[in-house]
Amino acid sequence: MDQLLERFLRYVALDTKAVEQTDDYPSSPGQLALGKMLASELRDLKLEGVRIDENGLVWADIPATAESAPRIAWFAHMDTSPEFTGTNVKPVVHKNYDGNDMVLPGNTARVIKVDDCDVLPTLRGKTLITTDGTTLLGADDKSGVAVIMTAAAELMNDRDIKHGPIRIIFTCDEEVGRGADKIDVKAVDAVCGYTLDGETIGELDNETFSADLAVVTITGHNIHPGLATGKMVNALRLAGLFVSHMPWEERSPENTSDREGFLHPYKIDGGVDQVSIRIILRSFDTAELQLHEQILRDVADSIVSEHPRAKIKVDVKKQYRNMKDSMATEPRAVDLAAQALRNAGFEPEFKSIRGGTDGSRLSEMGLPTPNLAVGMHNFHSPLEFTCLEEMQDSVRVLIELAKLWGREK
Repeated sequence: MDQLLERFLRYVALDTKAVEQTDDYPSSPGQLALGKMLASELRDLKLEGVRIDENGLVWADIPATAESAPRIAWFAHMDTSPEFTGTNVKPVVHKNYDGNDMVLPGNTARVIKVDDCDVLPTLRGKTLITTDGTTLLGADDKSGVAVIMTAAAELMNDRDIKHGPIRIIFTCDEEVGRGADKIDVKAVDAVCGYTLDGETIGELDNETFSADLAVVTITGHNIHPGLATGKMVNALRLAGLFVSHMPWEERSPENTSDREGFLHPYKIDGGVDQVSIRIILRSFDTAELQLHEQILRDVADSIVSEHPRAKIKVDVKKQYRNMKDSMATEPRAVDLAAQALRNAGFEPEFKSIRGGTDGSRLSEMGLPTPNLAVGMHNFHSPLEFTCLEEMQDSVRVLIELAKLWGREK
């Protein structure tokens, strides 16, 4: 576990925050820096085919020790969420966690509260890693990166463990929905994949939301406010009107749960002359995304009817689709993952993620890719933390998974 912790702390020191408003891939230089670090470490571990491709993705192969076994692939993403800063991360290691609220030393107003985090009571006595409260930690998904690197080291150090070929791919820009954009699943050449991008050990994610992104552009007319009578069209006011007209009680993330979808406005930019609103559309039922899109168009039409001098444009972009739709093509992907959890001492808990992973896109592209947990919690927030023992358990699950696939043909 010491090596696992050292790896994790080394990786979170690099700022790899994804940037949404760019066409660059990767969207931030820190992802390339982490990729170079990982490639160097993979070469030191004697993996084969280590390379950073033209898109910044890191590829490597753990050579097989069992003949005729099919290849599987392990994925984790190097970027972190754009929702909070990842610059100058100061991780805090809490050994033998006492079960109480954790006050973060860099900003004591930020407290990880037991009442707000159901998993904390189960982690008493374990080693937790938090930030100091001023940044993200980056456990999403550097916990996954560290788990894969540690499992790879174990398999390379003990060649008596029988397993088939395993391809490792570290991706970029998952947090902005582009993690699988540059992956050719034919080049992956595997029967299935696994993303290491989940929460509590034992959870096995075999279903995700389907997702689209809507960008609503409201164009008004700006003029000096002293001369604005009958002339100004304030796009900011209309943006507020647009958001207030969106369904809230039944189709917002704060008022939905389980398998209910939602529309979520999460960012507004602009001024009097023009405003853009970014809205994510989510549903386990892919067809329902069309209904969500129509809701936005109906809101736009109603506002323009009241304010005919305004212009409102609704652009919707496909992001990812429910991975469950593709799992039937290779049922062993989920079945063997469930058995690996049992072999490691955990009863699998099948979950439908109210979100997505690279596996959503990869599954849609023809590579069934369920998601495995790595012990990260409260991600996308300065209250983020990870559990070292859960990360180590995840390493054990990967080793068991490698053994099981090593017996397949």
